[in-house]
Amino acid sequence: MSQRTALVTGAASGIGLAVSQALAADGVNVVMADLNQVAGQTEADKIGALFVKADLSKQADCRALVDAALAKFGRVDILINNAGIQHVAPIEEFPEEKWEFMIALMLTAPFRLTKYVWPGMKEANWGRIININSVHGLIASPFKSAYISAKHGMTGLTKTAALEGGKFGITVNSICPAYVRTPLVDNQIADQAKIHNIPPEQVVEEIMLKNAAVKRMIEPSEIGDLVLYLCSDKAACFTGSSLTIDCGWTAT
Repeated sequence: MSQRTALVTGAASGIGLAVSQALAADGVNVVMADLNQVAGQTEADKIGALFVKADLSKQADCRALVDAALAKFGRVDILINNAGIQHVAPIEEFPEEKWEFMIALMLTAPFRLTKYVWPGMKEANWGRIININSVHGLIASPFKSAYISAKHGMTGLTKTAALEGGKFGITVNSICPAYVRTPLVDNQIADQAKIHNIPPEQVVEEIMLKNAAVKRMIEPSEIGDLVLYLCSDKAACFTGSSLTIDCGWTAT
């Protein structure tokens, strides 16, 4: 996919970093966006990517991110909406400001970035938009109201954009993994232990892997491999799909 340009959000670590590495290794020009400037710039330098610091909960930063990619490479062919955070709390204790931030980051930002890259993709008659969703974009679990609401919204955004983009050569899909071995998941363990009243060392087995047929975490590189396939011409008929990579969680 040489000469293509990809914009990846939440790219300083975890899934976003693995996706950036996979795309760069395949010859794609990569623009990595994250709030963590030190880690983001360090990782971008390793793969020859452009790093842009951005708070995607803000409209101006979303616009500036796309403008920076266009200024550097003249085009955005691939958009990977990955940035996200997690907060675990009962609804009656969930901070309203945290809700607003999470919806802005994980639902409004993907809409804005999709909107801003859309004209260029239409003009090129080719585009790939991949929303890094979650099994929680398809099902629910307790104590994650904002995360699950944002991810369910992302599922709807994916389907709508796919219907609008098909005639312009733009495919839009979401990847719905179960628990991936990332800092985002690691940072949940203490909160999950507190809410479920179990020791932290039991959270992975008793909470995170409880519903999985394959009892292991997913590696970020496995998401990167799936992204590469969806970006290829071999996947031209995949659009509007929510592809589960969930170790069998949603099979029941």
